[in-house]
Amino acid sequence: MTTNPKTLKKMNEQIIFCATNSTKLILQALNTSFTGLSEQAIKEHRNLYGNNKIVHGKKLSLTKRIANAFINPFTAILFCLAIVSIFTDIIIPIMQNSPDDVNPVTVIIILTMVFISGSLRFVQESRSGNAAEKLLSLITTTCTVTRQYRPKAEIPLEDVVIGDIIHLSAGDMIPADARILEAKDLFISQASLTGESEPVEKFAKTYQEKNLSITNYNNILFMGSNVISGSATAVVIGVGNNTLFG
Repeated sequence: MTTNPKTLKKMNEQIIFCATNSTKLILQALNTSFTGLSEQAIKEHRNLYGNNKIVHGKKLSLTKRIANAFINPFTAILFCLAIVSIFTDIIIPIMQNSPDDVNPVTVIIILTMVFISGSLRFVQESRSGNAAEKLLSLITTTCTVTRQYRPKAEIPLEDVVIGDIIHLSAGDMIPADARILEAKDLFISQASLTGESEPVEKFAKTYQEKNLSITNYNNILFMGSNVISGSATAVVIGVGNNTLFG
């Protein structure tokens, strides 16, 4: 899935703004506070910024899935053999006025093999896809947030919205892009995003430089990275496809 350049530019600007401004200004800009969002603010932010879910693309239609099942190198070879057989066993004998030499058996066998092969592949892929969807539906990733009506509550990752105050500890996965408000001995693994093998220490400081690469701002946490050690409190600044991971 390609990223819209305008979306990417907006995401970069948001991260730089949050990395180079005070926490007070950031909380004001996101219409939140250390006590978290109100129920009304949560609804408004979800409508405005969307859900915290990565959209990979639309599910293939039945027609495309059938086409993918039958169009592959193996069936292409069989189709070529079938065409050759049609010419040699059917068309040429007819052109030579030798109807007794017409033999469609080979063509029938090849086309039957194509049908069986494609059908088996379609059935297997459909079953495996359905099984994978069922397994994913059983897995629920949660994170800890502070909200005005419910301090330090465990909520599904998909329910996180911009402006949420999240709490992180060792072993947690970062649920969304976030600006650190408080941190203690915080080390993050960003290998899946930047390829860095060593954990990166993160701080709750404000940068002055505005021309750094966004991954060099060590007061920003990125969705998909993991907490190796320490703890932190942060405010969510990007969700779903509007994150570096997305």
